[in-house]
Amino acid sequence: MLFTRPQAQAFYDRFGSKQDAQAFYEDAALDDLIAHAAFEQAASVFELASGTGRFALRLLGRHLPATASYLGIDLSSTMIGLATQRIAPYADRAKVMQTDGTMQFPLPDHSVDRVVCVYLFDILPEDDIRQAIAEAHRVLKPGGKLCVASLTQGVTVASRIVSTLWSLAFRLHPALVGGCRPLRLDRFFDFANWSPDRRNVVVKFGVPTEVVVATPK
Repeated sequence: MLFTRPQAQAFYDRFGSKQDAQAFYEDAALDDLIAHAAFEQAASVFELASGTGRFALRLLGRHLPATASYLGIDLSSTMIGLATQRIAPYADRAKVMQTDGTMQFPLPDHSVDRVVCVYLFDILPEDDIRQAIAEAHRVLKPGGKLCVASLTQGVTVASRIVSTLWSLAFRLHPALVGGCRPLRLDRFFDFANWSPDRRNVVVKFGVPTEVVVATPK
């Protein structure tokens, strides 16, 4: 059973900085995402679910141009506080805001170069995933990119075992796995409207992550 928005907010308010412990499997997928998203060419980035700000800090400090702007939103006030502290050195061009969890981005049409969403879709209802992708299509500039990483089904023996056990834990008690479950991103993209630049499954310590970088047509 998926978390409701209040349940997700309460869980991640409690979970807080412990989320960074997931770096042991997340970082390899984020490396793959960065390698194919051309962040060095982006003047503006919007991140859906900024979490603790760990990925934002990495982008701002190592990959984005020195003049690039960043806006992140998150449902959890705890995460907003952590992210605000983490990106404080870039406060003149980077900020995070709390959201009510609706999939309506606080941006005008065709106004941003990159939309980033890492390890969020696997917690969302399917309708929210589709709406978030549609919103990304709306707000991205021509030539912009949607950059996503999400837990997915396994592609190796070890990762199939891990994703099967993860799915079982989710069905038994979603809070055991932070409300997240493995899913396949390609089910949610209408590739009549998107050109896939990168579609890959990265496995680290048996945990499979699907990476998608796509450009709106």
